[in-house]
Formats: sequence, structure tokens, C-alpha cells
Amino acid sequence: MPVPPPSPLLHLPLGELEGVDEATWLDVIQKMDEVYSKLVSDEVELEEKNAQLEQSQQFIFSLLSAMSDVLIACNQDGLIEETNAALCELVGRSEQALLGSPVLDLLADEQSVQRWQLALYHSDSRSGVVVEINLRDAMGQVVAVDFNCTPRHNSAGRQVGRVLVGRPLGELKRAYHQLREAHEALKLAQQQLLHSEKMASLGRLVAGVAHELNNPISFVLGNVHVLQRYGTRLSRYLEAVHRLELPNEVQALRAELRIDHLLKDLPSLLEGTLEGAQRTTDIVSGLKRFSTVGHEEVTPVEINGVVERAILWVKKGTAPRFQVHWTRGADCYVTGNAGQLLQVMMNLVQNAYDAANTEGDKTPQLRIILQQTAGTVQLHFADNGPGIAPAHLSRIFDPFFTTKSVGKGTGLGLSISYGIVEQHGGHLTVDNLPQGGAQFTLTLPLVAP
Repeated sequence: MPVPPPSPLLHLPLGELEGVDEATWLDVIQKMDEVYSKLVSDEVELEEKNAQLEQSQQFIFSLLSAMSDVLIACNQDGLIEETNAALCELVGRSEQALLGSPVLDLLADEQSVQRWQLALYHSDSRSGVVVEINLRDAMGQVVAVDFNCTPRHNSAGRQVGRVLVGRPLGELKRAYHQLREAHEALKLAQQQLLHSEKMASLGRLVAGVAHELNNPISFVLGNVHVLQRYGTRLSRYLEAVHRLELPNEVQALRAELRIDHLLKDLPSLLEGTLEGAQRTTDIVSGLKRFSTVGHEEVTPVEINGVVERAILWVKKGTAPRFQVHWTRGADCYVTGNAGQLLQVMMNLVQNAYDAANTEGDKTPQLRIILQQTAGTVQLHFADNGPGIAPAHLSRIFDPFFTTKSVGKGTGLGLSISYGIVEQHGGHLTVDNLPQGGAQFTLTLPLVAP
């Protein structure tokens, strides 16, 4: 704090003080010094308050400049008293041009004018009101802004204007769209994680079951093969015996026991038993494949060739009248086992034929589309069948779940395919097409050839 200089009265000549009581003059001089010191102190305090006021103004200005939301402060007559950089940038006008202008000049249409007037009527309360108003931006385009209009009061509590804070709805819609996409991606990832955990737990369970079943099935298969050989020998022997002249008692016993019918029926019974045992063996093999991670050779595999081999084998094997629409694309390679990937492709092609072949006289068709994106290849298998029931979509990759009739499907094909694709670092999904039919999408990571 600056020290005030001594009072100028102290430097007056003593001759000028004649006729005045000395004590009185000293008292006057002391009072003047006190007043002078007070003036200096007040000046210093005023400078400090001005500095604080300048800092407050700078802080408020920085807040208004940093706001991404649009701000309008107007008086009771609707004249703009304060705004921010976001509004100036939106409407393409400077702050000086906006100050003192009516809010109505910013509105783009008559409907916005009516909404603004309605907001003024309803914002008399302290709670405020939310209103959507169309503004015209710097390019002359209409921009919808969602404003929160609240009353503004002075120190006496009297309403002196309104404050509008809002954000263009385009930004809100984009943010909502991004949030919804992130939510859907999170739900899909959660479903895939739960499915992977379930498959892993079930894999450990069925591994033990498959091991326990394998021994008795092998025993049954071995015995059936031996029975077939024994049956052939017994048939030859009995045929030779029946050519002899047998006693009447033996002939009657032959007819009573229906030996001829037994000999004729025995081969088909053994073949049926062998077929059932072999089918059980196939199921156990599928369980072993489902429950264990394969250690087959992993090499770069060209996807177009795998798809073409799968189409060829399925059409030659069980679906000669199957119409498959496929166009070979540019060579693309993935790292994996060619045999396992062929198994997945054949399963998807065969399932598409089985689904489309249930439509009566309708010719079963399959459209396969290959798409390459950044780092991945997608194969879409779209059939013209009846599609998949919505209740079945979440279970379609579960082991032993099948929509085929009894005896035509084990419910392991898609489960095994799902596991193989995950082992290759990809994923397999399914959905229904708007025009009908189902579409399986196989996604795998690409590698350099």
C-alpha cells in the first residue's frame, strides 16, 4: 500500500499561523492527514475490486466461449442481451450484430415463432420450459435446436428476461445413434461371450461322455460285424441242410419256427443294427470334435476354392437340383485348416438346401456373396427357405438343437461349425431376410497370401 506524503499544511510558514491557536491548527492538520490516508486506502481498495471484477468478467467470458451449447439471454421484450460463440458460429453473425436484436430475427419459420411465444407464456414460472425452435444457420439452412427456456431475475427477485440454452438436434440424434450402436454391439458381444462360455463348459462335459460312449459303441460295432459273418455262414449251412431229405418232424419244426423267414430277415436286421451303431459313432465323433480344439495343420487357405469345393460336393452328393448362385471373387486368404473350413462351408450349404427343400415344388436356391473389408472377409449364405422362427434364432448354434425332422439331423453341425469358426478367430451369425429365407454370415480375419 503506498504511503501518503505529508500534509502540505505542515510546510506553511509559521508567520501565516499567527492569530490561530496552535493546538487548533495541529488538530486540523491531523484530521486532514486522516482524510488523505482514507482517500488513498479507498483508492487502493477500488483498484483491487476492479481487478477482481475484471477476473470475474474474463472467467464468465471463457465459460461462454467454451460452451458447445447455444446460449441466448434476452430481456422481457425479447431483445438479445448476451450470447456466446456457439450461437454466433451457428447463425453466422457476430456478437455485436446479435446484441440488441430481437430473438424473432433468428427464427426460421412461423411455427417456430408460435412456439417461441408459447414458451414466453409458459416460462413465467421458475421451472422453465423446453421448446424446439428452428433457426436459420450461416448457410441459410434450417437447423432444429432443442432449447431450455428459463426466467431470469434481478437481485430484487423481479423477472427481467429469459435465458435459452440448447443444442442442435442433429448432434443429439447422432449421439443417440452412436449410443444405440454401441449398446447393440455390447449386447452382441455379451451374447457371444455367454455362448462361448456355455460352449466351453458343455465341451468339457461332452468330452467325458464321448469317451465313455466310445468303448461300448466300438464293442457293439465289432460284434455286429462278427454276427454278419456268422449269419452268412449259418445261411450257407442251413441252405445245404435244407436240400437234404429231412424227416417230417424236422420239416414241421422248420415251418413252425419260420426258419426260412428268419434267414431272409436276418441280413436286414444286422444291417439296421450296423447302421444305428455307425450313426451313434458319427454322433460321438461329432461330440469329440465339438469338445476339443483340433491340432490339425494350420496354413494360409484361399477361401474361394473352399467354397467351390463345398458347393461341388454337396450338389454331387445329396442335392443335384440345388441352384447355387456364386461368383468367384478376388483371391483372399485366411489362416486355418482347410479341412475344417471345408466342413463349415459344406454344413452351411447343406443346411441351406435342407431348409429350402421344404418348400414343396419350389426350387431350392442359395446365394453366396463374398465381401472383403479392412482386414476381414465375409461370406453371406442366403437361402430361399421359410427362414428361422424368432424363438429359435438364439438357440440355433446350441448343441443337439435342430429344426429338422427326427432322424434327419443331429443338431451338432452348426455347433461344431460355430466352434471351428471361433478357433479360426472369426464369428458366425444368423438372421432372417426381409424377403424371406435365412442368411448365415461367416466372418474370418484376412492374412497376406
